[in-house]
Amino acid sequence: MTRLDEASNLGVSSRIALAGHPVHAMLVTFPIALIVATLGADIFWLLLADPFFARVGLWTSGWGFFMGMLAALAGTVELLAGPGIRRHPASWSHAVAAMSLLAVIGANWGWRLLHGEAAILPWGLLLSAGGLVLVGIAGWQGGRLVFEHGIGIIVDDGSKEEPPPELPRVT
Repeated sequence: MTRLDEASNLGVSSRIALAGHPVHAMLVTFPIALIVATLGADIFWLLLADPFFARVGLWTSGWGFFMGMLAALAGTVELLAGPGIRRHPASWSHAVAAMSLLAVIGANWGWRLLHGEAAILPWGLLLSAGGLVLVGIAGWQGGRLVFEHGIGIIVDDGSKEEPPPELPRVT
């Protein structure tokens, strides 16, 4: 029995997909990139003292939080709708790490909204770095779900498609 057959039998395929692609996996790339960009903006602000980078950090942290909430919604539906997914402890570890990440990036955004440029040192920078650490932890757990347990992969439903027509050979 192949790994795909095992995944099909366990009910761990993606429940929310767009054209066969898991929506959660598509959405998580945005908050990851925005969290990295927030830390980058903080570092540039620290080096250059340009208020532009404080505004960039505000926007990237806010959009990172918003996109993280969308990814969390899709991930929560995947977790709750898939009985095979809920059975794996790594699913719950990933969910806890992701929710912790959302709390940190939400706090980072809220702190910046309240305090502006003064929010960057020290708390904004620490929250940005903490967010990056939590991205690594949540990403590691998410990777384990996909690569070790086959969760969220596209599983063949058993229907046979017609093979593509053969092209005439040119001799």
